[in-house]
Amino acid sequence: MNYKKWLSKNTESLCGKRVAVTGATGGLGTELCRFLAELGAELLLLNRSEEKTETLINELKAEYKNLKAEFIPLELEDKISVEKAARELQKNCPDVIIHNAGAYSIPRRKTNFGFNNIFVINYLAPLYMTELLWNELSEKSARVVVVGSIAHNYSKTNADNIDFSGVRADSKVYGNAKRHLMLSMYEKFQNKKDITLSVVHPGITFTNITAHYPKWIFAIIKNPMKIIFMKPRKAALCIVKGIFSECKYGEWIGPRLFGIWGLPKKASLKTFNKQEAKAVYLKSQKILGANIRSHE
Repeated sequence: MNYKKWLSKNTESLCGKRVAVTGATGGLGTELCRFLAELGAELLLLNRSEEKTETLINELKAEYKNLKAEFIPLELEDKISVEKAARELQKNCPDVIIHNAGAYSIPRRKTNFGFNNIFVINYLAPLYMTELLWNELSEKSARVVVVGSIAHNYSKTNADNIDFSGVRADSKVYGNAKRHLMLSMYEKFQNKKDITLSVVHPGITFTNITAHYPKWIFAIIKNPMKIIFMKPRKAALCIVKGIFSECKYGEWIGPRLFGIWGLPKKASLKTFNKQEAKAVYLKSQKILGANIRSHE
């Protein structure tokens, strides 16, 4: 595929724009950062590992000599870390923030948000950071890009067990968190004009998030997976597209063929209703309200 040609048709220069990316050192995040560097963006990379981030920055600077990039520590499952990162972003607010980081099958534990880490990393922390930055993002007329997932179809929200505590299936716990993220963001951004939202999803791609199987099973399936699934570089185009294309309530941007393969296309979702979305958002506001008050 000719990526330069696609970029010339679907994007514009990001020179003079600051773009914040969570999970920049993962498979999708790294490819996303390469595209952003090519478009001239100044990068704010929010990650756990300073070493991995510095390695990525050095690799990008070797190819893009004028690149400006900065590391901001962020551990999404830690409330204090999210608040510190938000304060750093408030000093010089980005024009675009991309909530890309995610976690699928990792050991679960309760966090200082009061919920399990899968729920927090994929949903509560990105929403909390957006809330903390809301005034600055609004003043900047910023774009918030949220990476959702087709896994949101795997579960329905449950008001009596909001973070799916005790549910064994990783796919359902992860899908529940992504469903909460998407629904809450649609509700949060509806009818807003000074700040815009894009909900995107990469389809199915071969990254670390797919390497959760037992080692002997993964050794067997990894090569077929590489053939069947889109490569992270192509999948990252859906996120890039989100920077330049706003999504209305219930729209998202993902691969055009069955939501799994192909170049980005905007589509309407029919997997939830506004009543569910409103209920999820109102619940999140009660949760975040308590966290914000304690933060203040």
